Amino acid sequence: MKRFTYDRPQLEGGAFSLLEQPEASVIAGGTELLNWMRLGIAEPDHLVDIARLPGWGEIALDGETLRIGALATLNKVGEHPLVDAHARALGEACLLAASAQLRNRATIGGNVLQRTRCVYFRAEAPLTWGCNKRQPGSGCAAIAGHSDDAAIFGWSESCAATHPSDPLVALACLDAEAELHSASGVRRLPVCDLHLSQVEAEAEGEDGATAENRLERGELIAAYLIPLRPASRSTYLKVRDRQSFAYSRVTAAASVELEDGVIGALRIALGSVAQRPWRLGRAEQALVGERLEEASLLAAIERDMEEARTLPGSDYKRRLARNAAIRAVMAAGA
Repeated sequence: MKRFTYDRPQLEGGAFSLLEQPEASVIAGGTELLNWMRLGIAEPDHLVDIARLPGWGEIALDGETLRIGALATLNKVGEHPLVDAHARALGEACLLAASAQLRNRATIGGNVLQRTRCVYFRAEAPLTWGCNKRQPGSGCAAIAGHSDDAAIFGWSESCAATHPSDPLVALACLDAEAELHSASGVRRLPVCDLHLSQVEAEAEGEDGATAENRLERGELIAAYLIPLRPASRSTYLKVRDRQSFAYSRVTAAASVELEDGVIGALRIALGSVAQRPWRLGRAEQALVGERLEEASLLAAIERDMEEARTLPGSDYKRRLARNAAIRAVMAAGA
């Protein structure tokens, strides 16, 4: 591992000053960054530990918004009564992530900024195959190789990887915003817009081979802001090979508002199908005013699934994602 220096600022301003250094990286729980460093994915010269920034780990109501500090651990979020009362899908997603030991350390801010879990990307250097996210211009080995975990939405020949975060999918379903802090101020960005699909990354910039989110240099996620919807119920579904510490094949988060069995509002997000959470916008609109019935859900969600494009190994995900979405909506509205 490359040698590096380390600082632990106690105040927000000190963190931003340190992040102005070239090749500086942020560390909080460290469950992700230390793996990157071990594998050769990241080689920072300097680590800025933000784990003790005051107030960044708090969970509280702020008017009509549930505010979740980015330094809150996954277990803290998953077990918090305010999350259970107002954003149940997020709590369930946090408690289904990783293992209990990792959840005690991993922060919800860092979890959302994970890199892909593609087997060709997550390998120790030096690589003997193409991976454009590790070595731009070298190709994507998954296109002609192992593609069971590949994306079915928003991918290109340059990269067919997916994003692995569970909380990210739930936050997208709940219409959360990310509160972003930097030395120049504060801005908000919808969580649905925080990450880029591979097609979007290539369309928006020259670094499309490696770009994954819209964070600017020196910008940190300070909190997530979730609008309160008292009439809404939500849930999170994770489909994986085994229940213990396995990454998902497909995930689905759903939030439903019902009146006498009729859908008044609906939000559905899929995970492990793209490089960002994938909202089923057509189904969300088409199902308003419909009764909560499996046949209606199937017809509407099928129209969204027509946009799916698969590799030979990932073709099963089309049906799995459709069924997971239906099951999540039915469970949320039950």
